[in-house]
Amino acid sequence: MNAEDETRKTIGVGIVGLGFMAATHLRAYRQIDACRIAALCNPSGRNLDGDFTMVTGNIASGAPLKLDMTEVQAYRNFAELLVDSAVQVVDICAPTHAHPELAIAALKAGKHVICEKPLARTTKEARQIADVAASAGRILMPAMCLRFWPEWVWLKQAIDSEAYGRVLAARFRRVAQPPAWGRKFFLDGNLSGGALLDLHIHDTDFVQFCFGRPLSVFSTGFSKVSGAIDHVLTQYQVASGAAVSAEGSWAMTEGFGFHVCYTAIFEHATADFDIVRGADALKVFEKGKDTQALRFSGQDGYFGELKYMLDCVRSGTPPSTVTGLDGVSAVEICEAEERSVNTGKIVAL
Repeated sequence: MNAEDETRKTIGVGIVGLGFMAATHLRAYRQIDACRIAALCNPSGRNLDGDFTMVTGNIASGAPLKLDMTEVQAYRNFAELLVDSAVQVVDICAPTHAHPELAIAALKAGKHVICEKPLARTTKEARQIADVAASAGRILMPAMCLRFWPEWVWLKQAIDSEAYGRVLAARFRRVAQPPAWGRKFFLDGNLSGGALLDLHIHDTDFVQFCFGRPLSVFSTGFSKVSGAIDHVLTQYQVASGAAVSAEGSWAMTEGFGFHVCYTAIFEHATADFDIVRGADALKVFEKGKDTQALRFSGQDGYFGELKYMLDCVRSGTPPSTVTGLDGVSAVEICEAEERSVNTGKIVAL
């Protein structure tokens, strides 16, 4: 392959919103071939020098990140990024309430878009983004990283293949103390949607990925720090009849940290994931067999989702592992959960 062909294959990415998720995505992009960071954008100017060493979040992020800005354009004006021909993909890591304006502008400018979850604050806004993507003929992918995370990929395959028989029940739990960063946004439920929409949506989306769109939800919960739902426990009615539930929270007391686990009961085995077990996080228990601790080599879900997005752009193939309409549906299910919390009733979908 000559240099011109290789250059044509390389995809330029522009990132807008330069907080924790931008730093997380940048670490993943560094590991992806035929990809370059062409531009960064932040209206406030924060981190436009490529120095993310002071950026923190709710998961360990490794070594401090400083991006070499020699060949990276820095913009405070998003409209200027959109006319930069070096940018083919816009990666939206800005706060949720900014997603519709940014995504729609990028799609109308002919850019492909990957957008951090949730796709938008409301179903109506999320659907507007998806409609614009369809009319513009551009790729839109919500960044639902669980669909690409090795331990969750394994679970999805185990359910689909019935390797251990039918799945009878599944429970997901993602609970944390309130975010210690970006509080002006996260702790304003009108902007963030609280833990329900910003954190719990990961598991809501994974439930629909594994079991199909739920037929109904029954949720209990409460608000504690944001004015929106900050703790939720949902029972999903799914077509297979499996007993499926998920708990999400920002309501834990400071010092609790961040805890993620799941348990899936199959006819012939139980799979249990608990992040506190480190390398032995995922264990499989089968009758008459030794307990297996499954370990996965390779990259994490952020790498997986971003590489998949760029591969789709490069091949011109719309994403199927996660679509724009999946992003719309995840928001819609979360809104149904919110109605259930507020009414105390089962909400049909």
